[in-house]
Amino acid sequence: MAVYAWEAKTRSGERRKGTMEANAERDVLARLRSQNMQDVKVKRRGFNLKLATGSGGKIKAAKLVVFVRQFATMIDAGLPLVQCLEILAKQEPDKGFQKILYNVKEQVEGGSTFADALRSHPQVFDTLFCSLVAAGEMGGVLDVILNRLASYIERNVKLARQVKGAMTYPIGIFVVAIGVVIALLKWVIPTFESMFSNFGAENELPGLTQAVVNASHWFQANFIYVVLGIIGAVWGFRAFLRSERGREIFDAFILKVPLFGPLLRKVAVAKFTRTLGTMIASGVPLLDGLDIVSKASGNKVVEKGIMFVRHKISEGSNIADPLAEIGVFPSMVVQMIAVGESTGAMDTMLQKIADFYEEEVEVTVGALTKLLEPLMMVIIGGIVGTILIAMYLPVFEVAGKVQAG
Repeated sequence: MAVYAWEAKTRSGERRKGTMEANAERDVLARLRSQNMQDVKVKRRGFNLKLATGSGGKIKAAKLVVFVRQFATMIDAGLPLVQCLEILAKQEPDKGFQKILYNVKEQVEGGSTFADALRSHPQVFDTLFCSLVAAGEMGGVLDVILNRLASYIERNVKLARQVKGAMTYPIGIFVVAIGVVIALLKWVIPTFESMFSNFGAENELPGLTQAVVNASHWFQANFIYVVLGIIGAVWGFRAFLRSERGREIFDAFILKVPLFGPLLRKVAVAKFTRTLGTMIASGVPLLDGLDIVSKASGNKVVEKGIMFVRHKISEGSNIADPLAEIGVFPSMVVQMIAVGESTGAMDTMLQKIADFYEEEVEVTVGALTKLLEPLMMVIIGGIVGTILIAMYLPVFEVAGKVQAG
């Protein structure tokens, strides 16, 4: 990623300049023109490596929340915007984030709006963040918007943590089970087979034991191919998810999976209503809000459904009818949104729906975890127990023959 210096005119003829990180000059031009900038001049400064601030160059949500809270407090106290950025940049221990804050400050001093300066760092400040800040600047309520944004980020992180916790346990147990089976087939079963050979019982093994020994022989002979097959399957699955059609198929499938499907649907409802409610309450137009919410949904099926709703609204429809038509959201949610739309309090209604479904997610995750713990233990115990019983059957037979003799 490279850094580009830019200079352009606004519609009113005001000259503005700043810097922006992008992969190519055309990306900078496209972004500035989308902001209605004219007479754009762009010059490349050099390369900028990804920041070592967590995963993938992104700032952690907890750090972002602290920044937003402190910034809102300073704005509410009456400090100038540039001075707030200067203070927060000086006290920031993360050098990567500090550099970003100083860059934002320089752009604001150069005549750029705060929202436009934030847009030049999309790896930290996403479209939702920048749109809310822009609405706060235009309405003169930046401190209120920032506090609302911090609350939104905190709730979003909590929701993501709950879902991650529900998914991590079964995935972890599944990986451990595969590791145990591989260890048994690779090292433990050959040891037992050698012991059976010493007893002279290798030609008279019980059927279950012989099947497990044959599986071990096959695994030993094809070990490298099994490993390559697992690596290939993981790579292929990731490539499948990176494709537009593949992601759509997977997202549709995951919403129908027993146990996890209903949970993810509740998460989608909570995220949709919380995000859209926050944006409407902040003064963002409904069509713009739906466009941003669809991209932040994290699910292609939900994204396509929201964009369908947006299209219908742009044609003059209300929001409730197309929401009911896409079949993603429960009828209760659709009816509550319809009531909110008719009474002019849709932002309040959306927040109430989000509160309800976030509690539902928490309850569902707790119940799911309690259900999965014994279920996964039974599955692992069954696999490992079957293999161990198969290995000990010949020992029991030899012991029985010795006792009878």
